[in-house]
Amino acid sequence: MRSVLALILGGGRGTRLFPLTSHRSKPAVPVAGKYRLIDIPISNCLNSDLRNIYILTQFLSASLHRHIANAYKFDMFSRGFVEVLAAQQTNEASDWYQGTADAVRQNIGYIERENTEHVLILSGDQLYRMDFRDLYKTHAETNADVTIAAIPVKEEDTPGFGLLSMTDAGRITGFVEKPKTVDERKPYHVPADWITSRGIAPNGRAYLANMGIYLFKTRVLLDVLTEKPLATDFGKEVFPRNLQARQMYAHLFDGYWEDLGTIGSYHESSLALGRENPPFDFFAPDGVIYTRMRNLPASRINGATLEHSLVADGCVLGPRTRIENSIVGVRTRIGSDCIIRDTVINGADAFENDAQRAANAKVGRPNLTVGDGSIIARAILDKDCRIGKGVRLTNEVRKDTADGPNGSYYIRDGIICVPRGAVVPDGTVV
Repeated sequence: MRSVLALILGGGRGTRLFPLTSHRSKPAVPVAGKYRLIDIPISNCLNSDLRNIYILTQFLSASLHRHIANAYKFDMFSRGFVEVLAAQQTNEASDWYQGTADAVRQNIGYIERENTEHVLILSGDQLYRMDFRDLYKTHAETNADVTIAAIPVKEEDTPGFGLLSMTDAGRITGFVEKPKTVDERKPYHVPADWITSRGIAPNGRAYLANMGIYLFKTRVLLDVLTEKPLATDFGKEVFPRNLQARQMYAHLFDGYWEDLGTIGSYHESSLALGRENPPFDFFAPDGVIYTRMRNLPASRINGATLEHSLVADGCVLGPRTRIENSIVGVRTRIGSDCIIRDTVINGADAFENDAQRAANAKVGRPNLTVGDGSIIARAILDKDCRIGKGVRLTNEVRKDTADGPNGSYYIRDGIICVPRGAVVPDGTVV
């Protein structure tokens, strides 16, 4: 795979993931208690023997830069790099990235400098495990100019994806971005026996969705980006315009794949990781997910009970506390007699010592993370939250969207979100 350069797109402002993206870019959002979203595509690349990786960012990228610098270091005897390219003004471009294609176009100089035969373009906010060598095999066997990874989806899911139609040989003949009506979707319906013939069980899935994973011949990528310099998006503009002129093929994928672009999808996918047989398993030995090393002790469980949950390193869980269907991130402290249910806790960046906790008591500030006697259900607590004693975060009135006072919490998709560093005083009820 030395002939392939990987570009991971950092995404836009991430407004649908607010408030998780209020202080960080989408790829830097925590996942599974100890990882970041960016660890997923990077690990897939490394496990596929692909070691030349650029990450394109522009919004709130400082924490992402820090994570990459701490996590992915190649020694002087290893070939490869993982490098962040932040959006910048140049002689050729003075604007922010306007879309996926524009982000790649503004970094053509780096692509030309690496002088590889192929370029793999990935998204930075998806949860999946893929061996890109299989994608490359399809690309080489069909002699494709561009190969697009596609996954079967059900009709009710189609409004959120680009859809593909193709010949029996796999050549793409049609492309529509996020169809909203039955008439728009109809030409892209795929017979169940066609999917079955590819060794994939349809299970009610009758459409092929674009996964946002593209493998280009480098010369073709440079051509399509320079021929139409105003085309800003691959799915909406570049691909539909090149269906006839370029050899575009699909690579079918049938593993777990989830776009974590909304609070609802992030919450649901995170909780699924704690199930007995999770759809995505971080324990898989043949597809390790890498992240930065931390010198943290094992978690201490002081009489708490847990069910279908993940607990990361460095946590302290108090007596008589019950945790169900939840994710508990690094360095989390939960007091006694708490109930935590269907909740994602992203942990803390540092431990508090006795002196800091004494200072908190003097000014009436709760300690990190959850105080005694609190009940939290269907929530996301971002890093360094301070939830006081006797707090009840359950959204009992079932609001779908709401903003709390002074940014102390937000409700999105019916889920209570406490932003990074927020303080929720003792006795608060939401």
